[in-house]
Amino acid sequence: TDRKKLHTAPVGQVFRLRPFHLLVATGGGYAGYRKYEDYKLEQLEKKGIEVPVKLASEWEVALYKSVPTRLLSRAWGRLNQVELPTWLRKPIYSLYIWTFGVNMKEAAVEDLHHYRNLSEFFRRKLKPQARPVCCRHSVISPSDGKILNFGQVKNCEVEQVKGVTYSLESFLGPRICREELSFRHAPAGNSFQQQLVTKEGNELYHCVIYLAPGDYHCFHSPTDWRVSHRRHFPGSLMSVNPGVARWIKELFCHNERVVLTGDWKHGFFSLTAVGATNVGSIRIYFDQDLHTNSPSYSKGSYNDFSFISNNNKEGIPMRKGEHLGEFNLGSTIVLIFEAPKDFKFHLKAGQKIRFGEALGSL
Repeated sequence: TDRKKLHTAPVGQVFRLRPFHLLVATGGGYAGYRKYEDYKLEQLEKKGIEVPVKLASEWEVALYKSVPTRLLSRAWGRLNQVELPTWLRKPIYSLYIWTFGVNMKEAAVEDLHHYRNLSEFFRRKLKPQARPVCCRHSVISPSDGKILNFGQVKNCEVEQVKGVTYSLESFLGPRICREELSFRHAPAGNSFQQQLVTKEGNELYHCVIYLAPGDYHCFHSPTDWRVSHRRHFPGSLMSVNPGVARWIKELFCHNERVVLTGDWKHGFFSLTAVGATNVGSIRIYFDQDLHTNSPSYSKGSYNDFSFISNNNKEGIPMRKGEHLGEFNLGSTIVLIFEAPKDFKFHLKAGQKIRFGEALGSL
């Protein structure tokens, strides 16, 4: 009789799940399952077994999108900026180095205690001699990474991986006003692809480079060119590893991305930095007005910024190999550019490449 009474809530209230929690749990579990499937596919590829293309259905894409990857990426970004105690830095960074195969001998500062937080470690600089820039070829790799695909753009479609395409116009967005660019456009009646080609006899080419978490996270100018326009697409932050790129059609069009367009000696040239899970931060060094992974955005929206003004008729000149920007962790770079028909890539699909090495030339 002198025991304390135990007050309990109805069972229905205790186990009541909110829709948000249900979506997170379901989407997170499915994302984990997809990671496991991607791992199995990578093992088959290593054995030389060709993997058939199996695209995700609409409900699978919607389920994946239900995972709050933008929120998680912002939280990850804040966590990365927390200063670590000196005694904890080496164990944490060593685990990351072992997991992702980071080569610290190339880093400008090899001492792990130098990096105050994970963000500084991710954005570590390299020794000047670690990445010599190829002088013999006109286009070099803007970053370290893996070549997912390359070649001519055909029928206004670009391949993100072999057999899986996305729309050129959906990826780059509507044609930029002629007044904002410093070179001539083709007549408006032609296809979107033809409108980008400014010189007769030229073709449109593309190259997709995937940056893994262990890669050098800065990216550089792939050639001598002038940047005249920036277009920022807010969007999802789904994983862009090769397994997911093979599974979701138009993955790069769903994700947040920053498109830089301009011209080089052969005409149109563009470089697009595509965001991914835990890579909400895309930074362009000469663009202080760019802010990515904002808490809210309108679906399908984009914002434009022109570097052409009354005081600057040329835009932003970039030299081959010059520092251009950085990711917070790792992601994808897509080059789409115009060149003569005799332009040749010096690549193989799936090969590893490092910043400064040749992509192609005339």
